[in-house]
Amino acid sequence: MVVWIFAGGGEAEIRGLVNFFRKHFTNCEFERKTPIRPKLVPHKVKKKQHALGKTGESLAKQIKQELHSSLSHGMSCDLILVLDDLDCHDVETRKIMLSDAIDKVEAAQNIKRLIGFAVPELEAWIIADWDNTVAKHIDFRQRHSAIRWSLSTQSNVPFDAPESFSNYDPVTDACEDKLSECLVEAAKVYGGRKYSKAIHTPMLLIEYLNPQIVSNKCPVFKQFYTELFNYCNSD
Repeated sequence: MVVWIFAGGGEAEIRGLVNFFRKHFTNCEFERKTPIRPKLVPHKVKKKQHALGKTGESLAKQIKQELHSSLSHGMSCDLILVLDDLDCHDVETRKIMLSDAIDKVEAAQNIKRLIGFAVPELEAWIIADWDNTVAKHIDFRQRHSAIRWSLSTQSNVPFDAPESFSNYDPVTDACEDKLSECLVEAAKVYGGRKYSKAIHTPMLLIEYLNPQIVSNKCPVFKQFYTELFNYCNSD
């Protein structure tokens, strides 16, 4: 069963998501459609039309474009999997917007789809399984307790329910506080190697993270993970 992944975000999603899904869902074949890494052109100038970081409405537009392009060139899939950072938006409203983007491609209307979210962003999964991720990584294990203390006391990160972090800010149309930035800043305070979203997040996601532990603390993650598990293990 072929699954096309349409994910928002950038390097963490490019480097981490496909291999994460391949590791845990061996009965499905995953292909990443987005994010799209910019192609190099002469003089190493990157094209701008496929810049990273698309999310929300920009991702919806990109899904429509890439779906139409792939299907019109004779490619096909069994499942369209969309995964985006929720950024403190309403789950159902975002689901409708992304599903509508798929429906605007006539050839995709009858393809099964699954729309999930990282709430509020991908690093929430890392936070949820802290003892197996940051606490065990060689770059942080000697100071992970101090980093965790800083996140808990200075940024009010709820380690038992990281999906509840922060609130929607109508001015920025995003979370009031960005979880990944809080993690980066907390790691800086105590010296040592800096936390990199592009390097550490995908590595922890693929090599360290236990989905069952994340499911116990992140209900939105549990819902889409369970649905994907059931799909990939169906007859």
